[in-house]
Amino acid sequence: MCNILNISKSSYYSYLKGESHQQPIESGLGAELRQVFQSHKRRYGSRRLHAELKDMGYKIGRHGVRKLLEEQGLKAIQPLSFVPKTTNSKHGLVACPNLLGMGFEAVKPYQAWVSDITYIPLKGAKWAYLAAWTDIYTRRIVGWAIDTSMTQELIMAALSSAVRRYKPTNGLTLHSDRGGQYFGLKFKQLIDKYQFRQSMAGVKSAYENAHAESIWATIKRELIEKGSFESFEDAKTELFDYIEVYYNRQRRHSALGYLSPENFEQIYNQKQLTNLQSKVSAI
Repeated sequence: MCNILNISKSSYYSYLKGESHQQPIESGLGAELRQVFQSHKRRYGSRRLHAELKDMGYKIGRHGVRKLLEEQGLKAIQPLSFVPKTTNSKHGLVACPNLLGMGFEAVKPYQAWVSDITYIPLKGAKWAYLAAWTDIYTRRIVGWAIDTSMTQELIMAALSSAVRRYKPTNGLTLHSDRGGQYFGLKFKQLIDKYQFRQSMAGVKSAYENAHAESIWATIKRELIEKGSFESFEDAKTELFDYIEVYYNRQRRHSALGYLSPENFEQIYNQKQLTNLQSKVSAI
């Protein structure tokens, strides 16, 4: 019976004697863990797997999850040390002030979006360029674009996509580093059109745009994993699947209490609706 349940005899006898507060591991949990682990393509470690199994109704602690991973030889993609990269800002252009400095705290969605551009490796020592805008509060990647050149049109395409989809109100803060693309005249005209506010990180303050840059570390670790894409079209297809299907809707984020960006935003909206209904009822 212990072999079938994938637990040791000593654990079972300890449980019968009341020496352990944990229930014996449920039948099929080993197989369930493998399925969850593989469905997330080795991207989940013990913390996220524990949260996933807990939502599925399994009663098992993180230690038990780690033990099962070790027993089955399952090893997640190892996290890389995140070191924010600075942007070459020696272009002589006058930067916008940093509106997300000390004391700023996002308290709702569509309050502030951050952006950055990164290199995407292609086969044959070629490169593509990925730009994205991310909501600071929900960690949702609201807009992104990929191209073979790194121009202001790239960040404009990503922003326009986000605006069409989520329709933020006037006053949204758009934050970035001091890359030359964010100084473009067309880009500034687009910001003025929507009545947004522009914000930029300081010259020697790499962590002031850490939200945006940390996403690149996640994507390159979990999607590319030191490799490269076969072609530009392959990169575009894979990025769409990762960002739109996985990252925004499924991937659990530690800063969100191990909820996905979409679930986190849904819970926020439900709370707002409940509060509004309570106020109406009080009237």
